Amino acid sequence: MQSDSVGVIEVVRRHSLTALVRDEIERHIVQKALAPGEKLTEADWAARLGVSRGPVREAFRALEQAGLVRTEKNRGVFVRTVSLAEADEIYAVRVVLEEAACRMLAGRVDAARVERLRRCVETMREALDVHDHDAYARANVAFHDAIVAGAGNAKLYETYRRLVGELSLFRRAALAVRADAMEQSLAEHREILTALASRDAERAAALMRGHVEGGRRRAHEACEGPVRNAGEVPVSDVCVAGRGGIDRM
Repeated sequence: MQSDSVGVIEVVRRHSLTALVRDEIERHIVQKALAPGEKLTEADWAARLGVSRGPVREAFRALEQAGLVRTEKNRGVFVRTVSLAEADEIYAVRVVLEEAACRMLAGRVDAARVERLRRCVETMREALDVHDHDAYARANVAFHDAIVAGAGNAKLYETYRRLVGELSLFRRAALAVRADAMEQSLAEHREILTALASRDAERAAALMRGHVEGGRRRAHEACEGPVRNAGEVPVSDVCVAGRGGIDRM
């Protein structure tokens, strides 16, 4: 009996450790500390995190299932690179999920959920005031995550989170390509918030569709044209690593 208990504890401990290792590596990928195409090694991450290679190996498998890394035979594990064509496919699925989430949330929204979204928008405004693209992107992600989580459908949220992980493999460029992109993005988020707070499901869904499709257009603009104006970022600076590279908006 004691042996069985020890075995169960070891399984739980190992599972928890693998989850911690996975979360830490994912954090590095999402925060761009690891670039698309960069190689990951078991020995390096085991030493860095002070664990054995087993949890790292299992974490790599979990990250591959989540679409964040790829394994190449006889070469190793690499951070995935997402092409613009793949991005189009992700945006097509994302718009359906977020439209549905808006409709679901509008029917059950309460003061606490509205306040959470309002705080996200306020954080975006503060980031815009100081031109902090990183802070803006984090608040942006939190806003969308709060909508989908608030919809109350676990399977929808699970699918959405996987898409978010893949989108995190893009470089954040679309907000920097046009001087007014952040202002436009903020205005769109405010409109979505107003519609949700008013429980206007169809308007919220329509605004979300326009917002997501606008993000897709900005992604294409960042990678394919047009010729930049003064103060804009050169296309060559924002479209690298297999023509991937646009953060979600």
